[in-house]
Amino acid sequence: MSIVTPPPTEAQISHSDGRVELAEGVDLTDPRFTNEDLLPVPVERRRWTTYNFLALWVGMAHNIPSWTLASGLVALGMDWRQAVLTIALANVIVLVPMLLTGHAGTKYGIPFPVFARASFGLRGANLPALVRAAVACAWFGIQSWIGGEGIFLLAGKLFGHSWQTASAIGGFPWTQWLSFLLFWVLEIAIIYRGMDTLRRFENWAAPFVIVGALGLLAWITVKAGGFGPLLNQPSKLGWGSGFWKVFFPSLMGMIGFWSTLSLNIPDFTRFGGSQKAQIRGQALGLPTTMTLFALLSVLVTSGSQAVYGTPIWDPIALAAKMNSVAGTLFALLVVLIATLSVNIAANVVSPAYDFSNLLPKIISFRTGALIACVVGIVIFPWKLVADPHVYIFTWLGVVGGLLGTVAGILIADYWIIRRTHLELDQLYTPGGRYWYAAGWNWRAVVAFVVGGLLAVGGSYGGPFPTGGVIPFLQPLADYGWAVGVASSLVLYVGLTRLAPPGAPAEPAPVEPAPAAA
Repeated sequence: MSIVTPPPTEAQISHSDGRVELAEGVDLTDPRFTNEDLLPVPVERRRWTTYNFLALWVGMAHNIPSWTLASGLVALGMDWRQAVLTIALANVIVLVPMLLTGHAGTKYGIPFPVFARASFGLRGANLPALVRAAVACAWFGIQSWIGGEGIFLLAGKLFGHSWQTASAIGGFPWTQWLSFLLFWVLEIAIIYRGMDTLRRFENWAAPFVIVGALGLLAWITVKAGGFGPLLNQPSKLGWGSGFWKVFFPSLMGMIGFWSTLSLNIPDFTRFGGSQKAQIRGQALGLPTTMTLFALLSVLVTSGSQAVYGTPIWDPIALAAKMNSVAGTLFALLVVLIATLSVNIAANVVSPAYDFSNLLPKIISFRTGALIACVVGIVIFPWKLVADPHVYIFTWLGVVGGLLGTVAGILIADYWIIRRTHLELDQLYTPGGRYWYAAGWNWRAVVAFVVGGLLAVGGSYGGPFPTGGVIPFLQPLADYGWAVGVASSLVLYVGLTRLAPPGAPAEPAPVEPAPAAA
């Protein structure tokens, strides 16, 4: 049994390619749930092609944290084959929810927080939106710190030793804080120009970053006279029980790396020219790019071991060893573009919409983006990336578990309960089909709380107790993302079938517009 699909309404138009838009004359004006940035994108403005989505993923995947993912796994005892295999499998898995949730964006032209209203309710959608926004703000801070670090280290090659040995503030040279601030301001300048600027930026940034990474590979290969011994270095874990104990939490952590985008990918697919474009673009862009980039990082690091006697996993630190001023400047440009590309696309667009959804009357897309930029600083991102064990098992694992829970609910509601049918105008209408009880769908909230508890309640290690926060749930902690998706999906479907939503409630009164001056 599923919710009965209502007949087509006069409020929306279905096109032959399956995409839907609001009918002419439909006016959505309630300021509590509507602003220009949250409204469905008209079909005529949905122009992103397969290349645009491919370029988006190439631009987002080619960044410093992606490069160092393999290094974190090797630091945990894997060899390069095991690390690349783990990353490849994780990205094939996370592609599935990415395509399932992305379908709604292309079909209806709506961003993630509006999509979440169908399952959580018009007000309840703020719960998953703010969880996603909080994670994005943390990621924004991490990437901004890394971008600033790139400016700091590589600028030191140009300005001399005094740049890197400047007096310290808060444990870091003041010049590093200045570099962080400069990178942060540069991001804001691009963000403020909006989504069309982002699309154009990604189109040329993607091939440029690829050329830069291949250039780094060519440089280290020439210096090394071939690749070093790292490729022949055996795994410290073997392929027995020691490996599998590390593999599963690492796999969940790697999935957690992009589980953020598996939720808010409608923020981008809402501009898709067709379902085929978004499916092909994402399938070609995500798993292939991440796997090849991980392999590239291993090859370059292998060369660094042959040249310098120790593996240098950080490409910024490696580029800083160049003797050529021109080479250093080029490396700095590549680092800046790579980090800008992923940070703006993956970590600003989502919270901008999420914060706007919270108070549409006050917060626009640009205002939401600025809020995200500020929050990204105050969470002390430099502490999150200091320890690879905490970074992979704690940060990525917990994030993946929580966001997997939301993904399970969205997929269950859209694909199982509603069979991909939504009523666009009702997503913005208090008292309508998605109003539930005072704007909240308790079924989604219960599935989120219970699923989240099962997914991350047993978290252990790092800041958590060694026996797990909730000891009897510890066995589930290593499979957090999978537990979150499966448990919330089953719970939501079960609760919806046991207690189907009733008829829409009486519409809530619209707040009167302020009187003209």
